[in-house]
Amino acid sequence: MNETKRNPWKFFLDEAPEAAGAFNGLVEAVSNSPGLDAKTSQLIYIAMKAANGDAGAVVAHAGMAKKAGVSRDELKAAILMTLTVSGVSGVVSCLEPALSAWEAAS
Repeated sequence: MNETKRNPWKFFLDEAPEAAGAFNGLVEAVSNSPGLDAKTSQLIYIAMKAANGDAGAVVAHAGMAKKAGVSRDELKAAILMTLTVSGVSGVVSCLEPALSAWEAAS
């Protein structure tokens, strides 16, 4: 069976543009609120998503984190922090793909 892997975010945008637009507005409002710089926000987001085992979101944000100034060691540390909260599942599902995505990002 040869399945083409779909981009789930694009699928959401195509199938529910109004909901996707509203969601994007919420993300933008939260992202632009004062208090955290982009680097810190990315590290927190990645740690939260890794705690949930959401490798897709972690990978998607690894490149954004690198552009925000996050080092490879900082990315790794944020994911490892989830061990004490969520156990090993998020680390084993997210660490390798996140570091690979960070390395591939320009």
